[in-house]
Amino acid sequence: MTTLVTGGSGFIGRRLKLQQPDWMYVSSKDYNLLDIDSTNQMFQDVQPTAVVHLAARVGGIKDNSSNQVEFFEQNVLMNINVVRAAYEAGVQRLLAALSTCAFPDVVDRYPFTEKDIFSGPPAETNFSYGYSKRLLHALILSYRKQYGVDYSTFSPSNVYGPDDHFDSENSHFIPSLISKASRLKEGDTLELWGTGKPLRQQLYVDDLCEMLPLLLDKHHGAEPLIVAPNENLSIAEMTTILLSHLNIDLNIVYNDDLEGQYRKDGANDLLLETIGAYEFTPFDKGIAQTYNWYMPF
Repeated sequence: MTTLVTGGSGFIGRRLKLQQPDWMYVSSKDYNLLDIDSTNQMFQDVQPTAVVHLAARVGGIKDNSSNQVEFFEQNVLMNINVVRAAYEAGVQRLLAALSTCAFPDVVDRYPFTEKDIFSGPPAETNFSYGYSKRLLHALILSYRKQYGVDYSTFSPSNVYGPDDHFDSENSHFIPSLISKASRLKEGDTLELWGTGKPLRQQLYVDDLCEMLPLLLDKHHGAEPLIVAPNENLSIAEMTTILLSHLNIDLNIVYNDDLEGQYRKDGANDLLLETIGAYEFTPFDKGIAQTYNWYMPF
């Protein structure tokens, strides 16, 4: 069995390769997934029996809100190309990554479940990215219904950890926070976007990578399986936890700009029914390991 991983040089792909070195990893340096001919060539060269589709245009809240067209067009195009080329190459098993960003901005009851994915629009701050992932799920459902293939999707919550993209402006919250805080000294001011109130389920990247082979083997349903820990912390709480590991006292200021979705916590009941009991890495431990990777000395 040959398992192909798209997005192989990305954050999750790099960590997954540490755990599954025998899988085949490709990146944009190898094939242009925005081009159908290049995508078809990838399948012809690799001839996979299974695909884990991780490739995506991703970024933090500022990048998402500033580049809505690029996020929508690039993600929709590469998703259509990969799924179509996989089917035409005779691939019967495909597992595609969505995001909890695909779920509605607001639901009637939290944590939301897989059934809520189409019950309202995504959050405005990642509207295009959220819809591109929702359309990927719709595409997978269409292939399942029309062609009877074993294609499925999973929806991780906010993923963080070593090997992430650490940029104070354009990356996700955790690497941005670490990047900012690591440059400050005792008594300096740490300025953060928003109010500090939004809640997030932070998923340690190596946990997700441990689960991906299980999902490939066991998740054969049509549900956009939510992969998230129970822990649901506010931006302010996560900041406090990080600073406790840095042993530094900073003046934290929230500027009220770019306030993200207030909450988007998803239930993991179906995940645990599918893969069995799993002990997620607590955020306190995961953030310490991430910071120590980023600042080893």
